Amino acid sequence: MATDEIDAQDRPANFEANLARIEALSQRLLSALAHKRDVPLGLQGPGPDLITKAAAGYMAEAVANPARLIEQQVAFWADSLRNYSELQRLLGGGAAGAQAGDSVSREPAAPREGDRRPDPRFANPQWETNPYFRYLKEQYLLNARTMREAVRGIVGLDEKDRKRLRYFSEQIMNMLSPSNFLPTNPDALERALETEGQSLIDGLENLVRDLEANDGELLVTLADRSAFRVGGNLATTPGSVVYRNRLMELIQYAPTTDKVHQRPLIIFPPWINKFYILDLREENSLIKWIVDQGFTLFVVSWVNPDASLADVGMDDYVREGYLEAIEHARRICGVSRVNVVGYCIAGTTLALSLALMKKRRQRVVESATFLTTLTDFTDQGEVGVFLDDDFMDAIEREVKARGILDSFYMSRTFSFLRSNDLIYRPAIRSYMMGEAPPAFDLLYWNGDGTNLPARMSIEYLRGLCRDNLFARGRFPLLGEELSLGDVDVPLCAIACETDHIAAWGASHDGIRQMGSADKTFILSQSGHVAGIVNPPGRRKYGHYTNPEIISDHRCWRARATFHEGSWWPRWGDWLKKRSGRKIAARPPGDAAHPPLCAAPGTYVLMGAKD
Repeated sequence: MATDEIDAQDRPANFEANLARIEALSQRLLSALAHKRDVPLGLQGPGPDLITKAAAGYMAEAVANPARLIEQQVAFWADSLRNYSELQRLLGGGAAGAQAGDSVSREPAAPREGDRRPDPRFANPQWETNPYFRYLKEQYLLNARTMREAVRGIVGLDEKDRKRLRYFSEQIMNMLSPSNFLPTNPDALERALETEGQSLIDGLENLVRDLEANDGELLVTLADRSAFRVGGNLATTPGSVVYRNRLMELIQYAPTTDKVHQRPLIIFPPWINKFYILDLREENSLIKWIVDQGFTLFVVSWVNPDASLADVGMDDYVREGYLEAIEHARRICGVSRVNVVGYCIAGTTLALSLALMKKRRQRVVESATFLTTLTDFTDQGEVGVFLDDDFMDAIEREVKARGILDSFYMSRTFSFLRSNDLIYRPAIRSYMMGEAPPAFDLLYWNGDGTNLPARMSIEYLRGLCRDNLFARGRFPLLGEELSLGDVDVPLCAIACETDHIAAWGASHDGIRQMGSADKTFILSQSGHVAGIVNPPGRRKYGHYTNPEIISDHRCWRARATFHEGSWWPRWGDWLKKRSGRKIAARPPGDAAHPPLCAAPGTYVLMGAKD
């Protein structure tokens, strides 16, 4: 029997099976949407004040300068007509070429400063060769350009409101891209034809799975959750938990060298995420690399808080996290001083801890390293659009009601900072193309979120990020008022060139204000994670150095020297000079700190809903 005859016989059975699948998935979809979580309106978009200000500014400009508005409108309609005319010409048999259509903007819908790479949303050749898709793309780009110019021309807005308006209008433009809809996405339509609709059924199943996993809210699964296990094929560097309290587990890693530096190193990772970003796999593990360089390494693994920790604040993280970790590491190693590292928010809090120890005249830290750390929030970066009272008041109401800032909000916020990369493109692959999520360790970690205690989240967002009290010398903590100038230990800071969370210039400005006489600043290529998780073997991203910490970060960058490869070895050499002589390697723990369990411990295994 011919193959096409066998396929024809199979089709009715497949058709019936798919109908049954669609019916079952539809029921699950309705059930998931019926039990959708109640997301407060204030956390779904900016408050009406921003819209009112924008509308008032636009109308004021229209009244004061009507000719400018008319000129913009005439240009928009003229370009739209040319685009439509080009469509008619192509449908009539004309060749796509450098004619009327070329007058329409080819600018990407949401370009970033200095970014002129091809727009991956429109990579399919049909966006150029097919008249229908070409018209949709060109009109979308024209609409986006016109909206962007309109936002740029609004008068009467201060810079903060203008930045917020620009951000949220870009989000609307990103959402309305024709690539995000099945009838206007050639890749999805081609896949549907190739698979006889199977890709759409598989996509519906992926959609329902994500809705069920997130209480009816749409958070795209970015990585294959079944491909990884923390402590199995992630976070596998050998070590032991040697101390535990309600906020953290202190892990000491087993030595891999016969001799180690006398002074140990403690890493404080951010509690917004889990520590194993620094220990994903053996070949890209900063934790393993540090141990292999002959350092005794401790790493703090933070608890994933629930409502029972609602009253935990920044002071508790400093006292029960930083100060206790330092004290127990000193006791285990029999030393008077340790070296410390803080990453992101943990670097900010490390700076607070160092300032507090300065006030208390406690000299127990030899040197500090800050990874992608903000301490001066004058430039709040892209996250700053969420720090106005409309969002902050809504967050405060939410955390007071629930006792935590749910990881759902953190995950969604950071995803929208890169919405095309972390929302729409993965959604297209999963829901319209029917593809399974990739087995990608970094994306798996990105989806393994953590909650934040209610009090701590408000103190951090209002006191540090919004009000910038630390840089202003007035951050209250454990009976002291702390300032950046109180941080006076030798320090090394690593920032990342394209970091969208902790802008490198703002990181530099905070380091410059610290009271240390011994400062080293390194600028890594790439972003918030890839610029840090950049092992020497890859030689993928380089870094910049300049021994002079000067007043303007732009001048620092202009005079900096570029180096190929990872910053890890350069920092390792810096750390060795501050780590003392070599001694016999230490096993984890001591008589007073017997190993409680093997690394990576128990706190890191706690899910966001545990």
